[in-house]
Amino acid sequence: MRIYGNRQLKTLPGQLTRPTAARVREALFNIWQGKIANCRWLDLCAGNGSMGAEALCRGAREVVGIEKSPQACAIIKQNWQQVATPQQTFRVIRGDVVTRLKNLAGEKFDRIYFDPPYESQLYQPVLEALAQYQLLDKEGEIAVEHDPKSWKAIEIPGLEICREKVYGNTALTFYQR
Repeated sequence: MRIYGNRQLKTLPGQLTRPTAARVREALFNIWQGKIANCRWLDLCAGNGSMGAEALCRGAREVVGIEKSPQACAIIKQNWQQVATPQQTFRVIRGDVVTRLKNLAGEKFDRIYFDPPYESQLYQPVLEALAQYQLLDKEGEIAVEHDPKSWKAIEIPGLEICREKVYGNTALTFYQR
């Protein structure tokens, strides 16, 4: 897998993770163009860390990822070490995303990318936790990747749907405070 600047990332063998398609990744970073440099980025269900790596390559100040798979966490750390500059920081947190979000209470993120397994039941509890722990900065935005046929965006108290984009079998729904 290649990201911004033609950098090669490691991926896990098999179907344990589903990396975000290149065209969706490119579309997201075009939408958020000019808002990545110096931001704090939270990558939920981080997979191989491609979205966080892309954010680091585009100048994010800090990237935090949460991933359940220990094998994926090891790959994420390798990928982020490869692309991060000495001025950038990153953390990889292993565990259940809903449970681990409370450990971030009190922190604020400018950009949050949430890409769970499409058939999981994580969408509502994670969005509710993001709102409850107030992890999104007041000027920030959340992008939720999903299959538009299997999940429809829902209203969450404290978060507002601001736009939706569909790219074939993949959709991005954006939330703000």
